[in-house]
Amino acid sequence: MLIDSAAMAPAERAEAIREAIWDSVVRVEITHQPDPRLIRTVGAISAVGPLQVCSVRANATTIRRTPSLARDDLEPSVFVGLQVTGSSMVVQDGREAFLEPGDLALYDTTRPYTLLNRDGIHQHFFRIPRAELALPAATLNRATAVRLSRRDPLADLTATCLRRIARHQAHPAASSSVHGMDAAGRPGIELLRALITARLGDHRSASEPLHDTLHLRILEYARTHLGDHDLTPARIAAHHHISRRCLYTTLSRNGICLGDWIRTQRLERCRDELAAPAARHRPISAVARRWGFPNAAHFSRIFKHAYGLTPSDWRDLHAAAL
Repeated sequence: MLIDSAAMAPAERAEAIREAIWDSVVRVEITHQPDPRLIRTVGAISAVGPLQVCSVRANATTIRRTPSLARDDLEPSVFVGLQVTGSSMVVQDGREAFLEPGDLALYDTTRPYTLLNRDGIHQHFFRIPRAELALPAATLNRATAVRLSRRDPLADLTATCLRRIARHQAHPAASSSVHGMDAAGRPGIELLRALITARLGDHRSASEPLHDTLHLRILEYARTHLGDHDLTPARIAAHHHISRRCLYTTLSRNGICLGDWIRTQRLERCRDELAAPAARHRPISAVARRWGFPNAAHFSRIFKHAYGLTPSDWRDLHAAAL
């Protein structure tokens, strides 16, 4: 969803922007410039897996989630604000966090908060359901309106990951060609969880959710490296500092057979690529090798078994539809 105040009549800008934010992000009161002709807002709202991304440029605004709005039926969520340029302030739970470029701060939708942007705003906002963070309420409550400085290496790593996600979402044509973009949201959440617990010294809360989400992190790693011919159980286990036995046990508890899962994911990548116009003249064997199938005859057999058509028939079918 795109927001651009330049496309709106001046008298309608404030209400149109409020309505877009209310319907798509969160219910808040927004105070703009007193002269509606001076209201300037450009934004994009999208989703990356469990993350909702809202990137905004605007002139001076004050945003308030009032006590009555905080009692609405929105799923309990945490916002992470990433300052891009300029400065701003987050106020919640009796604390104030002054943000400069590269800094992060959290605020919770279940309680009132205020965002002050007296000189204009250029920020990325990320909304995360509290359930996805898997942290105790007491820990999250202590983390609101606390400046997470870009000078902290872990904060800088987290901000870098979130910033790249936001940039990809700002270019839909580019991001749509990146397989598994939705999966990028979870590593961002894992980094944020680690940052919160490290900042507050809550090591027990850090380890419990990391253990609970181990199978997700294993699958995300495998999904990211599907094209690697040396994507073996030993490599995956070593990356996560676990034994191969623990790897198989963790996945088995979640109903996953690693070999079958990787084969299915690779076949899906081949299927999608063969259907794309850009791959019309690419050798099928090259597509197969790219996604981990070095034997063309073997690839053709398992492709037909999975989809009922040979790879060449599949590509011809989609070429005819163009």
